[in-house]
Amino acid sequence: MRPTWKGSISFGLVYIPIAVYPATREEKLSFRQLRKSDLSPIRYKKVADADQKEVPANEIVKGFEYEKGRYIVLTDEDFEKVRIESTHSIDITDFVDLNDVDPKFFYKPYFLEPQKGGEKAYALLHKALSGTGKIGIAKVVIANREYLAAVKPDGLFLVLELMHFASEVLTPEELNRPTTQLTDKELKMAQALIDSMSSDWEPEKYRDQYRDAVMEMIESKAKNKSLPAAAPAAPRQTNVVDLVKVLQESINRSQTVKVKRGGTRNGARRSTGSLVKQKRRAAA
Repeated sequence: MRPTWKGSISFGLVYIPIAVYPATREEKLSFRQLRKSDLSPIRYKKVADADQKEVPANEIVKGFEYEKGRYIVLTDEDFEKVRIESTHSIDITDFVDLNDVDPKFFYKPYFLEPQKGGEKAYALLHKALSGTGKIGIAKVVIANREYLAAVKPDGLFLVLELMHFASEVLTPEELNRPTTQLTDKELKMAQALIDSMSSDWEPEKYRDQYRDAVMEMIESKAKNKSLPAAAPAAPRQTNVVDLVKVLQESINRSQTVKVKRGGTRNGARRSTGSLVKQKRRAAA
C-alpha cells in the first residue's frame, strides 16, 4: 500500500514523523451508458443554457452564484490568492474527551504509521491517548484544502479521522419527535428482543449483498448463462396492532436462528477438527 502522503504530527514541542495511509475503500460498481444498437459508449457534451451550443474547454470559466441568476467569475489567480500551503503537518491544537464529540462529526479515517526516529514518541502519544480517553483535534491540509481532523488510538495504531466543521453538521430540529407513550411490558419485551439478538461484533459476516448479486449477474451474462428468477419477497405487516405479540414472536424467531447458527458452527468445528486429525494420521 502506498502512503497518501508523509509528514508529521506536532503538538507543543513534540514532533512525530508519520506516513498516512487510507483506512477504508469504497467498492462501488460503475456503469457506462451505451447506444443500444452497437454498444458504443455515450459521451457528454458541455452546452450553454442560453443557446444549447457546445462550449469548448478554453471558453469555460468558474463562477459562483451569489444571487439567483447572478454569478461572480473566479480565475486561477483568484484561487492562488487563497491557496493554503500544504505543510504536511498534522497540527494538534487541543485534546478533548472522545465521548464529548458527536459521532456525526467523523467521516473518513486514515492510518498513521510511525517513521524512522518517531517510534517512541508515537508509542507515547498512543498510550497517553488510550489511557485518558482523549483525542487530539488538529488541522491538516490535503490537496490544498484544509480539514478539521482527530488523532485517535485504534488498536495498535493511531488513526487520523477527518471531521466535519460545525457548520456542516445538521441538527434534527425540523423532524417530528416521537411522543408515543410506552408501557413497561413493551419496553421489557423490546429489551429482551435486543438481548436475544445480541452477539459479538464480526464485521466480516456483513456483506454487500446487492453488489455481490450484481457481480454474479454480470459474470453469468458474460458467460451467456441465465440466473434463476428471484423468489418473491414475503409480504411485511404494515399495521402493527399488538406490539407485545410481535415482540414475542420476534424473540422466538431470534432464539431459533441462534440455535441453528450454533449447531452449524459446532458442526463446522467438528468437521475441521476431524480433517486435521485425518491429516495428522496420514502424515504419521
